[in-house]
Amino acid sequence: MKQFRFSLETVLDYKQKAMDSLQIEYGLLLSKVHQQEEVLEKARQRYRKTNEEFRERKLHGLTIAGAISYEVGLSVLEQEIRKEEESLHALKLQETELHAKLIESKIDTSSLELLRDKKFQNYQQAVQKMDEQLIDELFAFSRDNATSFS
Repeated sequence: MKQFRFSLETVLDYKQKAMDSLQIEYGLLLSKVHQQEEVLEKARQRYRKTNEEFRERKLHGLTIAGAISYEVGLSVLEQEIRKEEESLHALKLQETELHAKLIESKIDTSSLELLRDKKFQNYQQAVQKMDEQLIDELFAFSRDNATSFS
């Protein structure tokens, strides 16, 4: 019997490469999400620190110009935080979409792998049947030869 060959092997290889590519892209995107989370957290920390400084200065006396300066600074930091939150939100949307594509790719690849395994199992069963049939024929042939010589 000829050697096993899965007719969709090239498709399976393509799907596996596409899935590998998606996994790499997903990993890079997750890294960007984590970096953006860190950027956002640092912006929030700067805001908290500046706000705490402002409160401390107000308790000990602060000029109107100083108060306005802090308020403007806090307003700028709030805008920066909003911008960073929007960037994080956009990255998380991309991450969700890419994750869905990755799951779809994994399902496609797994389906082809299961099909290949099923066909290989059928191939092995056919080989085993042929081997058993050959053994039966050899046994019958040797028995017939043994009786014809007696």
